[in-house]
Amino acid sequence: MNRNKIKIFLVDDDAVFLKSLEIEFLDHADFIIETYATGEQCIENLTHYPDVIILDYQLDGIEKQAMDGIETLDKIKATNPDIYVVMLSSQDKIDVAINCMHHRAFDYVVKSETAFIRLQKIITTIFKYKKMEKELNWYMSRI
Repeated sequence: MNRNKIKIFLVDDDAVFLKSLEIEFLDHADFIIETYATGEQCIENLTHYPDVIILDYQLDGIEKQAMDGIETLDKIKATNPDIYVVMLSSQDKIDVAINCMHHRAFDYVVKSETAFIRLQKIITTIFKYKKMEKELNWYMSRI
């Protein structure tokens, strides 16, 4: 596997939205994309070591008893706190966004026509941050 490519998990119970997001990512950059319809499937595949997970907030469209996005986020962070998780929701409510941030989401994006552009910017920010962190660690190891 090529570890130079960014691996993204897309997790959403809306099959049409999930597929369109996957196509957008594959059309605009050279990512490795894995898609999942439930939080449970995402958790089962964390051993594939995603760099970023874009996670739907609701996740109850397929199975009403399925884990929601916050439960999934908590399990991701319990398994690996270093995975960047961006929450995605059709809800444009500040309290929902704040709740996601309290559960250690990196960011929150409202599903809209501009969601993909925002996600691209967030992923770029994440990898600039990771690069700076790596350089800082290298520098600190030399002191």
